[in-house]
Amino acid sequence: MAQRSPLLNALLGAVVSVVLSFTLLSPALGGAVAGYLQGPDEREGLRVGALSGVIASLPIILLVLVAALFVPFVPLHVAAAGIVAVLVVVVFLVAYTIALGAAGGWFGAYANREL
Repeated sequence: MAQRSPLLNALLGAVVSVVLSFTLLSPALGGAVAGYLQGPDEREGLRVGALSGVIASLPIILLVLVAALFVPFVPLHVAAAGIVAVLVVVVFLVAYTIALGAAGGWFGAYANREL
């Protein structure tokens, strides 16, 4: 069987993550899809799952950039605290998405090997 490229597998996993974003563990499910498609090597599954998490994080970053357009209309003391809070939340969400994607990728590769 011809193996797909890791980037395509990660993109498919990211699409699954975004479509299932109403669930709490959607990055893990997307990473599992990417890892399963990548093949039985857990190390490769971990890598492609993390890449899936990075790609799935792009909508979060895009929403923050769109919201940043409204910062000039907010008083400075409110904007400063808000910017720090938003940056902390975004860093946490991106790390959460990448970590769960990587874990899901490992489990997906493991499932590919065992099934």
